[in-house]
Amino acid sequence: MTDGRSPATPPSRRGALGLRLALAFISVALAAVALLAGLTAAFAAADVSALATRQHAELTGAIAVAAGAAWDRGDSWVAADLSPVLDLAAQVGADVQIRGQHGQVVTSSPGFTAQAAGPRTSAAIVVRGERAGEAEVRFTGSGLASADHSLEVALLQAIAGAAGLAALLAMATGLAVARRITRPVEKIIAVTRAMGSGQRTARVGSVTGSGELRELAAAFDQMADTIGRQEQLRRDLVADVAHELRTPVAVLQAGHEALLDGIAEPTPGQLASLRDEVLRLSHMIGDLQALAAADAAALHLSRRPCDLACMAAAATDSLADRFEAAGITLQRRLAAAQIFGDPRWLHQVITNLLTNALKFTHAGGRVTIATWPAGTDAVLTVTDTGTGIPADELTQAHGGQLSATSQPGQGTQMTLTLPLA
Repeated sequence: MTDGRSPATPPSRRGALGLRLALAFISVALAAVALLAGLTAAFAAADVSALATRQHAELTGAIAVAAGAAWDRGDSWVAADLSPVLDLAAQVGADVQIRGQHGQVVTSSPGFTAQAAGPRTSAAIVVRGERAGEAEVRFTGSGLASADHSLEVALLQAIAGAAGLAALLAMATGLAVARRITRPVEKIIAVTRAMGSGQRTARVGSVTGSGELRELAAAFDQMADTIGRQEQLRRDLVADVAHELRTPVAVLQAGHEALLDGIAEPTPGQLASLRDEVLRLSHMIGDLQALAAADAAALHLSRRPCDLACMAAAATDSLADRFEAAGITLQRRLAAAQIFGDPRWLHQVITNLLTNALKFTHAGGRVTIATWPAGTDAVLTVTDTGTGIPADELTQAHGGQLSATSQPGQGTQMTLTLPLA
């Protein structure tokens, strides 16, 4: 017997799904972070490079203007004082070379030749609208000229830090989301295994998670409940079929024993009654085969207009010998009541009611079967003077079709109510 609780999932399986899902989330997040960081770094480097290029051009132009002013004050390169130009270049972290109109070197910074591999820019020196020479600037790694490199390094460091922080957040979020998703999934898997191993009462219950997972858990429990109800119906059907088959078999057995013992004569009526019970058994077996083939939930009923009193009389005739052999008086109070139903299955119902009354009534007792119309209904009652049925064992069929009243020691009355045709 199970208690309805789902068994624990093995730790190796419980963690495997969550780990795989977390790794998938983290991989996607890290790929996104890496792509974003790479694109940001590339765009930032391009912007810094463009800014540095403009800065170098502006610095070179400023040096060329300063050199032109020196030439203008001396009216020639020989008399020009270019020391302020060299100082300006040194302040911005660059080496400069000033060349004359014909390309001759006028002056150079001490480290100009050593910076041959560095970035260089040049600008024409224009004085009074005429070209007086050219200034070539080579930038070193210090001073104002190195600001672009420092800016680029700072930007890359910031991007790397942000990417690392985003990766950590992605890992934490991925683990949390994976755990939130896998917890109800693992619970559903555990309950599925439990049901597969025979624990029919195992249910998922309420789970935390997204709406789809909650709906999946509810749908699974609904399916499990449906399977449970179908299993119960199957058991009830087997019990009902056994009970339904027992009655005609008992009638046949009693009839044949009466014939064998000489209590009854093999009259045409007696033999016809036994034949009717055999036919009912055959019809019941046919219905069971149809039920199994069609996987139906109920037996097929062939309804037509019929008289409830006639069916009660036929059922009473088939059991009269058993009542007589048991020493029980069987009384009939049958008034015509037209109904719309299946005579074969109604005969079985009436036979069952009479058989139950016979079972619980002692010798010398009395069983009364009665039929009559009442308003829009046809009523059939089977009343006995037997031991009665205790209240905790009294079975009632709801819906206003079959009811029972009974008190221990005072007998039982079964009432079958059917709509009139």
